[in-house]
Amino acid sequence: MSAPDPFAPAQLGPLTLRNRVIKSATFEGMTPKGLVTDNVIDYHRAVAEGGVGMTTLAYCAVSREGRGAPGEIVVRDEAIPGLRRFVDAMHEHGTAASMQLGHAGPVAANAGRRGLAPSRVFAPQALKFTLVASEDDLAGVIGAFAGAGRVASESGFDAVELHFGHGYLISAFLSPRLNKRRDQWGGTSEKRARLAREIASAVRAAVDPRVAVVAKLNMTDGVKRGLDVDDSIEAARLLESDGTVDAIELTGGSSFQNPMFLFRGDAPIHEMAATFKPAMRLAFRLTSRKFMPAYPFEEAFFLPMARRFRAELRLPLILLGGITERATVESAMAEGFEFVAIGRALLREPNLINRWRDGDASESLCIHCNKCMPTIYTGTHCVLVPAGERPGLD
Repeated sequence: MSAPDPFAPAQLGPLTLRNRVIKSATFEGMTPKGLVTDNVIDYHRAVAEGGVGMTTLAYCAVSREGRGAPGEIVVRDEAIPGLRRFVDAMHEHGTAASMQLGHAGPVAANAGRRGLAPSRVFAPQALKFTLVASEDDLAGVIGAFAGAGRVASESGFDAVELHFGHGYLISAFLSPRLNKRRDQWGGTSEKRARLAREIASAVRAAVDPRVAVVAKLNMTDGVKRGLDVDDSIEAARLLESDGTVDAIELTGGSSFQNPMFLFRGDAPIHEMAATFKPAMRLAFRLTSRKFMPAYPFEEAFFLPMARRFRAELRLPLILLGGITERATVESAMAEGFEFVAIGRALLREPNLINRWRDGDASESLCIHCNKCMPTIYTGTHCVLVPAGERPGLD
C-alpha cells in the first residue's frame, strides 16, 4: 500500500482536514487580558493562508489558577465572542481550528502563587514548593476541563487538544518522579494515568460529537526517574481502550525541569535571562546550564521514540519535533503516522506548507537558534523575520 499524500484531505476523528499538517501549539503572547485579540487572529491567519490543515490556539488555561504565564487565555463564557471570531477567521481560509486546553500545575507557580502538583514539588521558577492536590482540587480540575471543552465546542472549534505533557498538571501526575502518591491517583502506571483518563472522558462528554479530541502526551520527561517510554505507552494504551480521544500527539520534555529536550538546537540563555526581573537574572544564569542543557538539533528528533508508539497502538498518531523537510513529512506518512505537527518552521515561514505542496521541496528556513522562545512574553515571533513582516505584531 502506498503512503498517503500529506497534502490531500485526511480524517481526524469526525473531522476532515484539507491536509495532514497541523500547526502545533506555541504560546502566542498576544492575549494580555486573557481574551482573543486581533493580533492572535492575525498570527494564526498567516499559517492558515499558508496552507496548514489545522492550527492550534495555544495554551488556553481551563481556570485562572491553571495559567502558566501572564496573559494566557482563560477559557470561560466571557471569552466566547472572541473565540468565535478566531474560528471564523480560520474557516475563511479552509483551515480547521483547535484549542489547546491545559492546567499548568507546578508550572503555574510564580512569585504570587503556589502551583498545584500530585505531591510536594519544588518549583524553581518561583523558588517555592507547590501545593499538593486534594480530592476536591482534582474534582475541580476535571470539571474545569469539561467546562472548557463545552466553551470550545460552543465557540465552534473543530478540535480540542488536551495538554498531558511538558510537566504541567496532568503530566506531573503521569511522572513517577513528581507523583509519589499511594492513593487512587498514584503508585502504579495505571493509577498515575487516572487523571488523564478522567479528563479525556469528561471532555469527550462535554463537546459536540463533531469535535475531535486530541491528547498531547509526553513520551518521556527527559529527566531521571521521570515518565519513560514504557509507562507512557501504557497510558496511551489506556486512553486508546477508553475510546475518548481521536488521536495522540507525541511530545516530550518538561517546561520546568528540562525545556530544551523539547526544542533541541541552541539554548538561548542570554535572551531568556533578559526576560526575568533583575533579582532573578543572576539565579537563572547560575543554574541555566543545568536547567537548559543544549541538545544538538536533529531532523525529526522524536521519531525514534515515536516508532515504539506506532508499533503498539492503532490510534492515529501525530508526529512532532524538528520537522523542517518535506521528505520528513512524506516518510512519516510512509511509517504510519497519520499527521505531523510543526511549530518553529512555520514561525519562520508561515507559507511553508503551500510552498511544499506546490513542488518546492527545499527545507524550512528555520536555523534552530531558538531565539523565538523568549519572545513568548512580548509576542511570539521569529527574530529572523524582519520587523514589519511578523504575523500578529505588525
